[in-house]
Amino acid sequence: MQSINKEMTIGEIIQRFPSAVEILMDEGVHCIGCGAVDHETIEDGLIGHQKTEEEIDAILKRMNENILQKQKIKM
Repeated sequence: MQSINKEMTIGEIIQRFPSAVEILMDEGVHCIGCGAVDHETIEDGLIGHQKTEEEIDAILKRMNENILQKQKIKM
């Protein structure tokens, strides 16, 4: 299974896992179209939105669970 990790850029996540956009929007990260998405990691972006390490881990877990669920549906 492919998954999202802290070192991935926001742009890479959006491109590879479009369903992650809804979760980011739910978390108050509305800069999906921002110029920084191509070079800013998801971790840096979430820190920039005042998320703690625990919150970042929970968001990544939520996105990865969503990806896994969508992959199961396709099978």
